[in-house]
Amino acid sequence: MDKLPPLRAIFDALPNPILIVDDDNMICLANSAAEDFFQASSTVLARNRLEDAMPFSSPVLEAVQQVRQHSGVMNEYSVGVGTPRLGGERIVDLQTALVNDDARFVVLTFLRRSMAQKFDLQLTHRGAARSVSGMATMLAHEIKNPLSGIKGAAQLLEPVLDGNDRALAKLICEETDRIRDLVDQMEVFSDERPLDRAAINIHVVLGRVKQLVAASVGDSFAFREDYDPSLPPVLGNQDQLVQVFLNLAKNAAESMGAADGAGEITFTTAFRPGVKLTVPGSTERVSLPFEVCVHDNGPGISEDLRPHIFEAFVTTKPQGRGLGLALVAKIVRDHGGMVEYIPRERGSTFRVLLPMLRQQTPAKSELEGVHR
Repeated sequence: MDKLPPLRAIFDALPNPILIVDDDNMICLANSAAEDFFQASSTVLARNRLEDAMPFSSPVLEAVQQVRQHSGVMNEYSVGVGTPRLGGERIVDLQTALVNDDARFVVLTFLRRSMAQKFDLQLTHRGAARSVSGMATMLAHEIKNPLSGIKGAAQLLEPVLDGNDRALAKLICEETDRIRDLVDQMEVFSDERPLDRAAINIHVVLGRVKQLVAASVGDSFAFREDYDPSLPPVLGNQDQLVQVFLNLAKNAAESMGAADGAGEITFTTAFRPGVKLTVPGSTERVSLPFEVCVHDNGPGISEDLRPHIFEAFVTTKPQGRGLGLALVAKIVRDHGGMVEYIPRERGSTFRVLLPMLRQQTPAKSELEGVHR
């Protein structure tokens, strides 16, 4: 085996900016990516405390302190990093952890490709989306009225017509029904009423989804489950959460097509206490510790389509309407959470982050029905 390069060379080869600070928050090590990011050499950075490289009251300092107190790994999203003297402020994702479980040293990894950017984009476009939703509501009302008249007239004509004319009248009825169904789906996006929420056992939701998908695809796919049975309840609407994961599971099944038993859909749940997002325009940091993933081993989604998959009318299905994932994004957003697509070497993962019910211990009845 060839000899490995020196650890410093490996450290400098890592693409993300990394700092290591000591128990006095002095920067004692910085890799090459950190030098580029902060526009300062590692020698200059090593003369500074972490506070000197961060804006005032940066959550980075709090994250380092919490890691020292509680160990583990702390993730912060959409964090301001840098001072004008050290390269100006930038928005990044941050991961902090102890070095070899030694509270004297903390490693900070800065991720420039931010999940929070997706979250910000959703919030930035929310006002425009509401305007479109209002227009959709008005159009739905205006379209449904004449559709009812057209269908009624066709139904009255159908009994007195013969041959091809009767078939055409029937076609009119069927097409008006199809347009009405499409309008009904669009109306869902304009519904901004508060959700009727309760404490939900997410594993009961996933069990229901598995039953529904298995009933529709038969034995074409294998189902796998990797659950954390100790999860507390999530605060949400059970019917809508079933809709979210049913849409994701059906998309997974459809993406694999006729898999001849080789297709596999996996549901996973986990608790991620360090996951937080900053809500733009406020100082509130939203904790989204509840992670639910739907994995498949299908062909995945093409790279050029990935940035747009949660937009309405974007689809790869010949007969698809492109509303399924847009509805998923809306429902998750209404629950105060976030959904993202993660490509895999073979297949796809849809990851949903949700807030949990704020209580210390879940009731016994809420833990019943957990599927392993």
